[in-house]
Amino acid sequence: MCFLDWRQQLRCAQHRSRGTRFNLNLYIDTSNAVRLSQYFLPTLKETPQEAQIVSHRYMLRAGMVRQASAGIYSWLPLGFRVLKKIEQIVREEQNRSGAQELLMPTIQSADLWRQSGRYDDYGKEMLRIQDRHDRDMLYGPTNEELITEIFAASVRSYRDLPQNLYHIQWKFRDEVRPRFGVMRGREFYMKDAYSFDLDAEAGRVAYNKMFVAYLRTYARMGLKAVPMRAETGPIGGDMSHEFIILADTGESEVFCHQELLDYDILGENVDFGSAETIQGYVDRWTSLYAATDEMHDPSRFEAEVPEDKRVSARGIEVGHIFFFGDKYSKPLGAVVTNSEGQEVPVQMGSYGVGVSRLVGGVIEACHDNEGIIWPEAVAPFKTGLINLRVGDEACDKACADIYAKLAENETEVMYDDRDERAGVKFSDMDLIGLPWQLIVGPRGLKNGVVEVKNRKTGERDEMSLDAALSRIAG
Repeated sequence: MCFLDWRQQLRCAQHRSRGTRFNLNLYIDTSNAVRLSQYFLPTLKETPQEAQIVSHRYMLRAGMVRQASAGIYSWLPLGFRVLKKIEQIVREEQNRSGAQELLMPTIQSADLWRQSGRYDDYGKEMLRIQDRHDRDMLYGPTNEELITEIFAASVRSYRDLPQNLYHIQWKFRDEVRPRFGVMRGREFYMKDAYSFDLDAEAGRVAYNKMFVAYLRTYARMGLKAVPMRAETGPIGGDMSHEFIILADTGESEVFCHQELLDYDILGENVDFGSAETIQGYVDRWTSLYAATDEMHDPSRFEAEVPEDKRVSARGIEVGHIFFFGDKYSKPLGAVVTNSEGQEVPVQMGSYGVGVSRLVGGVIEACHDNEGIIWPEAVAPFKTGLINLRVGDEACDKACADIYAKLAENETEVMYDDRDERAGVKFSDMDLIGLPWQLIVGPRGLKNGVVEVKNRKTGERDEMSLDAALSRIAG
């Protein structure tokens, strides 16, 4: 059975099972198959002077972003594809956990923040503005106040609990020194979720669900994330965890037990409907030592972790969860009537994932001296098809055939059909970091083979076209 046949048959079977008439043409996303000669990809040979960290350098050089002003970036087509893939994984895992998506505005009224007491406390990172009627407004750095007001205006009874609402939106914090590209910009894309529960016990169940959802989210992106107890900061509350991915270029030092890096959360059949099961996962992940340098206790680390299991590395924060009880519900009047007819403030939690920050975080964790090494789940394209001799009839025909087959089988492909030297094409593909490179040249075609390169391992193998397509598909 050829490559095209089994993929088509699989999709036909899936759609028949849903009682849907299948038409192949309806399911080919042409945006997933692009020709580099027609694609907007302004790569750079030299590293811009302002780029100080790996992710910033590679994102600029690979044509993923362009700086609009200090700490504010335009996301170009390649970078935007990665951003949307990360966003979708975050969305799917939030939905799986039972959270519901909404969308709140970027501009908020200062009145709500005055009511919570944070308007004056937040600091200069908050961008304060006035509308034409001289009303105080702000560009939202976070959304606890607004979501609480939405909830308070809509929910009055314990029967309507629990609730967990999230949105994915642009935020703004006026950093004093917005360096390091999207890792610490002023404008950033973020997922915020907010849980509402009747009491602290139920609130911690919601917290635990987010804890596990975050583990799954990062694992799906090909990342090893370790939850570490953290300070709550200006958000407040009495329970908080940071999720740290390990990277040699990380911003802080972390210490943890090796087994935390060996756990496979995706291998577990997680039942979010069972509070007991979810608590078991949280207990397992928090029973072993894990701390950033700010929270590190050397004597405890040595006492609790065998020497051969001690991990000391650099790490990057890519998510933060908080449980803060009634810190916002009390001042903002988010109360419900309990089973005894009493009005009580709801218990709340807040759960953030820096979606745009994660693009930089993945690069910091996954790169080499040649460029980015994308995990397949978040790569802008799965395959880079390289025509070594544009204008050669055999090469052009073979590449056109491969391009069509990959597109028809929904395998994302970037076809380098530029009239450039082979060295330029290889260099650009390594910089962009697509997981697979399929290399077609006249000498290989004469022998009936193409070359397949795995970007992560660097392995290069010559094989038949059908074998190459099967390798990439698998």
